[in-house]
Amino acid sequence: MKEFVHLHLHTEYSLLDGMCKIDEVTKLAHQYNMPAVAITDHGNMHGVIKFYKSAIQNGVKPIIGCELYVAPESRFEKKTHGIKDASFHLTCLVKDSTGYKNLTKLSSLSYLEGYYYKPRIDKEILSKYSDGLIILSGCLKSEISHYILKGEIEKAIEIIGEYQDIVGKDNFYLELMDTGMEEQKKVNRVLIELSKKTSAGLVATNDCHYLRKEDAFSHEILLCIQTGTNIEDPKRMRLSTDQFYFKRPEEMISSFSEVPQAIKNTIEISEKCNLQLEFGNYHIPKYPVPEGKNEDEYLEELVCEGLRERFGIEVKPPLDEKTDNRVIKRVVYELGIIKKMNFSNYFLIIQDFVKEAKRRGIRVGPGRGSAAGSLVAYLLGITDINPLSYGLIFERFLNPARVNMPDIDIDFCDRRREEVIEYLKEKYGHTNVAQIATFGTMAARAVVRDVGRALKMSYKEVDKIAKLISHDAGVNLEDEIRKNPEINNLIKSDERVKRLFDISLQLVGLARHASIHAAGIVITEKPIPEYAPLFKGPKGEIATQFEMESIEDIGLLKIDILGLRTLSVIEDTLNLIKERRGIEIKEFPLDDEATYRLLSKGETIGVFQLESKGMQELCQKIQPKEFEDLIAILALYRPGPMKSGMVSDFIERRKDPSKIKYDHPLLEPILKSTYGVILYQEQVMQIANKIAGFSMEDADMLRKSMGKKIPEVMEQMESKFIEGAKKNGIPQKIAEKIFNQISKFAEYGFNKSHSTGYAYISYQTAYLKANFPLEFMTSLLNSEIGNPDKIAEYIKECERMNIWVLPPDILQSDEKFKIIGNDILFGLSAIKNVGSSAIKSIIEEREKAPFSSLFDFCERVNLRAVNRKVIESLIKSGAFDCFGIPRSQLYAMMDEAIEHGAKMKKMDQAGQLSIFPSTAKRIIPKVNRKAIKNLPEWSDMKLLSYEKEMLGVYFSSHPLEKYVDIIKLYSSITTSSIQNMKEGEKGWIGGLLVDIKRTTTRKGERMAILTLEDLDGRVEVVFYPKVFERVSGLIRANSVVFIKGKIESKEEEFRIIAEDVTSLEGIYDKLKKCIIDISLPVDEGKLRKLKDIISENNGKTEIYLNIEIQNKKMKAKLKGISIKPTPEIINGIKNLFGEESVRLEE
Repeated sequence: MKEFVHLHLHTEYSLLDGMCKIDEVTKLAHQYNMPAVAITDHGNMHGVIKFYKSAIQNGVKPIIGCELYVAPESRFEKKTHGIKDASFHLTCLVKDSTGYKNLTKLSSLSYLEGYYYKPRIDKEILSKYSDGLIILSGCLKSEISHYILKGEIEKAIEIIGEYQDIVGKDNFYLELMDTGMEEQKKVNRVLIELSKKTSAGLVATNDCHYLRKEDAFSHEILLCIQTGTNIEDPKRMRLSTDQFYFKRPEEMISSFSEVPQAIKNTIEISEKCNLQLEFGNYHIPKYPVPEGKNEDEYLEELVCEGLRERFGIEVKPPLDEKTDNRVIKRVVYELGIIKKMNFSNYFLIIQDFVKEAKRRGIRVGPGRGSAAGSLVAYLLGITDINPLSYGLIFERFLNPARVNMPDIDIDFCDRRREEVIEYLKEKYGHTNVAQIATFGTMAARAVVRDVGRALKMSYKEVDKIAKLISHDAGVNLEDEIRKNPEINNLIKSDERVKRLFDISLQLVGLARHASIHAAGIVITEKPIPEYAPLFKGPKGEIATQFEMESIEDIGLLKIDILGLRTLSVIEDTLNLIKERRGIEIKEFPLDDEATYRLLSKGETIGVFQLESKGMQELCQKIQPKEFEDLIAILALYRPGPMKSGMVSDFIERRKDPSKIKYDHPLLEPILKSTYGVILYQEQVMQIANKIAGFSMEDADMLRKSMGKKIPEVMEQMESKFIEGAKKNGIPQKIAEKIFNQISKFAEYGFNKSHSTGYAYISYQTAYLKANFPLEFMTSLLNSEIGNPDKIAEYIKECERMNIWVLPPDILQSDEKFKIIGNDILFGLSAIKNVGSSAIKSIIEEREKAPFSSLFDFCERVNLRAVNRKVIESLIKSGAFDCFGIPRSQLYAMMDEAIEHGAKMKKMDQAGQLSIFPSTAKRIIPKVNRKAIKNLPEWSDMKLLSYEKEMLGVYFSSHPLEKYVDIIKLYSSITTSSIQNMKEGEKGWIGGLLVDIKRTTTRKGERMAILTLEDLDGRVEVVFYPKVFERVSGLIRANSVVFIKGKIESKEEEFRIIAEDVTSLEGIYDKLKKCIIDISLPVDEGKLRKLKDIISENNGKTEIYLNIEIQNKKMKAKLKGISIKPTPEIINGIKNLFGEESVRLEE
């Protein structure tokens, strides 16, 4: 072993600063023959569990630590310092389990109490939690270095004494570094002298930020990404030398040859640090069971209650496994495994808060993930899916061969999710419940964009390069470079692109930022800092610094509590049905014809999981007739099955049962519901069980190994499968064929338990839409308040369903959308700028008496809440149209009305109106009524543009209404068809220009980014400088134009890169070819009419005929003849030869 250990090191969890990837640095430490290595990330312990496991795996002792930030005075002092003076750096290492607990407490308090620019501790809490810790004095940003560089040596000596008092002389060391910086050399010289004066030990470290010297430039780029600068910025943050790397022991020994004790002390410190973390022990809080019962007994008692409620089976514990009843048999089996694995307490905790949520009227999802495969979960009310009805498998959920905690994820009504979390805090203690961290990483496409920006390459060039990388989740950048010939050619031909990818490869996968997991909650037996450090999220949420995997590693109970908006929609719909019709729906019949009719037509906008265009088409193709079909649809609509041809096979076999083939009769009962296609993971398990005699536990291990495609494991499993099949009398060739089939499909197989749970929610929403459309669409609109695009989409769907959505009305509209007769009235909270306090004031006053005018309105409402901006928005939205005054006139009198209202309020507060009530009637506002009455209403375009701005939708009409025919005729692209088009495909799109943003490139060239709106939706259009310079005169807000462009997708969002633009009239001259398809024989009269149409309309568009005679095709160009392809001409030709007979091209 080498006589040196790195004790100051920053992994990727020193976010956007550390470049030492954990697995790489621990391997390198082993390669360098170091006995140990430390982790000391900036102000956090995010990576310590991952680091600990990786070091052990690589045969190196892990030393857990942190570079703490220390407040100059109290951690509570947060006013007198700027960021530079807010904290000093201090290196802290853990000796043992006491030290580990103390460091987690210090790290937690640094966020919860001391956060000011950085998470900070102070010497007070360091003194309190100092046992088991070793302190190193830190880098140039340490307190001691600070005073040395200021020349205040006595103060430095005083600080050394303070730290020696806090942790003991033997546990405090002065940190020497050789990073090539002049300030560091000066500090080192003084530290050596101070060591003699104070008897403080010296220790050599290197403040490692990256692995190798040649990584220094990549680290500069990483810092540019962190600070939003680029490599050409002279003021950018950077490390001033290239020495902050993971140096070999020989280099460190050589650097400190004059101070050998500083090297020896690294070994001395590492020998003092002997933390042993325990994995595999669970720290689940104890559920309070009734006196005289243990957890197993009480769980069984609750299960027996569930048997009575769910199945009408009257039994008492203990349950007898010797029974012919398949329900009880399954229950006994599941309970046996749960008890054997010591998870009774876990199930009791879960059922308790689910039951409490239901007791409070909080809607709970029917089941999510593999937990829907548990009959015990169903009997406890955790799920509402009977696994026996759908062939769901318990071992997919809980397998004795997989020794890890069960994973039950639960959906709650999103509005009341926090209520559930609050209940857990009250029951188990506020210090014992927290959310969980998650980390955004630098993914393949994103890292190329980030690095390109930092290298100051042009956006256009980097965007083009990034698009060559697959946008599939989890794509491996190294594989992409190796396999993609376009990327390879760019790297070979352009040194800048080579550098871009070289750096990207070094940075890809690094943690980019910490955030809060959307659903994860941790519940512990003792306060969480006893096990894991805490931090504060962006919105002040308290969460563990560890992510999910580390939480599970240390044995903490992790539960996913998800807020699902669809459950709120269902709840609101049921309430409206009860309120309006007196019908209380508790169960949803799964054989409703109207529901399956709606699904088969693909009318699934607003239906959970089924509203995308692709899902609508899949529903139309499959034509679901029963609930199992819906389960299959949710499992099929994923990239894997769609790419593999599984979807086509499923649809073809469903339509033509003669195509269904089974390689063995034992497969039929397993695959019958999916027409011989292996669609579900559970089917893989059942095949292994029935064909090869695998236990369900082994079958689950087979499923898992097939998903991971580990060759050695697959070989062992194949051998075992074939031997098992042979014992069942199945020939080897058939056994091999079946194994290859399940191996192929296991990669795409979906968890049927999850699909079943979510299919039930899909069915519920489809049922409500089909049978109670008015109530459902009202609830759906309310669920999307704040999302104008969705509101617009759902209003359009309402129109298709013959439901009118009425514009807002100040005399009738409530806060949310509501039903009036057979229509839906727009909600005030869906109007831009109108907040809840304004709405409260409006409704309170309206309930006293209706508003009679804008002046009456302003006299009565609270003008602080209902301010000018709110009133302006109400006018523009049409909410005051009920007064019968044009919006332009209301707008003109608005300021006077507000002033009048404020004056009346003031008089009222002074008591003048109560003393002289008749005065109020004589106070007539000074409004030039004649001038205002002569004001014309705003133009149609202005009215509509304000409506769109305030409501997200046009109400009076649509600005493109008069141009519908021409836009439809000449557009080869629409905002709805763009989703199905290929990258790079070109065409013309017509529509309205809105949201125009003119900008300047880094080179000072002008360009524009705007939104084009057609009859179906919106799309972003980019005009790069060359095109913009040529067509800028035509780019005006609210103008209707045609744009020619190329389809581009950015992070799965489509946009158009403009190449040309023209007015509605100008489109005729842009389309140079009119191609007419004619099938002979054809009536002579039609040909004469075609001749008349052509000869009467001269223009610049040439005519080409595609003539088909007896299955033979001929092309002919009509020489010397050209037309102006107006709508009248094109429609005239279509009337002669059919709707699809004419197309226009450039």
